[in-house]
Amino acid sequence: MLNPAIEIQILAVLVAVSCTLSGVFLVLRKMAMMSDAISHSILAGIAIAFLYVGDINSPLLIIGAALTGVVTVFLVELLKQTHLVSEEASIGLVFTFLFSVGVIIISRYAGNVHLDIDAVLLGEIAFTPFNRLIIANIDFGPKAIYIITAILSLNITYIYLFYKELKLVTFDPTLATMLGFSPVIIHYSLMGVVSITAVGAFEAVGFILVVALMVVPPLTAYLITDNLSNMIFISCFIGVLIGIVGYQMAYVFDVSIAGSMATVAGIIFLVVFLVSCWKKSSFGRQQRNNNIN
Repeated sequence: MLNPAIEIQILAVLVAVSCTLSGVFLVLRKMAMMSDAISHSILAGIAIAFLYVGDINSPLLIIGAALTGVVTVFLVELLKQTHLVSEEASIGLVFTFLFSVGVIIISRYAGNVHLDIDAVLLGEIAFTPFNRLIIANIDFGPKAIYIITAILSLNITYIYLFYKELKLVTFDPTLATMLGFSPVIIHYSLMGVVSITAVGAFEAVGFILVVALMVVPPLTAYLITDNLSNMIFISCFIGVLIGIVGYQMAYVFDVSIAGSMATVAGIIFLVVFLVSCWKKSSFGRQQRNNNIN
């Protein structure tokens, strides 16, 4: 059994890297806000699955959430293809509707279980050491660490197995189709992985931080490199940095861990963004001077 502080720190890093891996391809596919839509709409899948099984720990909740994430993407695409509603409006319409359905179900039928709106939105990673995996009277640590480790393994395996397909579909879907790869299958499989990642992380850190971790590290890495493999590794490094520094800041200042991690993510992005702007302006001035000379 580890010190609870160490367990929380490990979990923070695992969640950050898991969400970051899922977010890289969302950012590259210009679907960053889809992470927000999926992260909120899966609440409806969790709530409906809970009504069916009556057990907050049932694996069916993850399955229900993943399916709801795929349904969210399908509905957004369906509305967008009508050319009557923009993609941004489609995302707003779908996720607010499904999220509201989840809120109503939870407030009406799950008021006496640990499935409340504050936990969903904000999360509290500090409580995860209390929910432990005990087998044959042996304490193996917090259950959340094993859940997130499994989800991280899923993300790594998925990207490793389908790296070529993901790269082709992301940058040149027409060429991918000509080579026999189905952009639709890759698209929805990616959305399924994003959904599973979001539901696995939501209780520990909340939806707000899930969205921040899926978007900010990849965006920050995108400012640093234009190489996909480098972007993945840099994103993961930034995710680890957010997990470590964010938790340590929360410990020192006695504030929300999720809020501290999101703040650190924003600070890192701001620093990299300002440096990128400075380099761009400096390069521009140098080019103008060269042209004058």
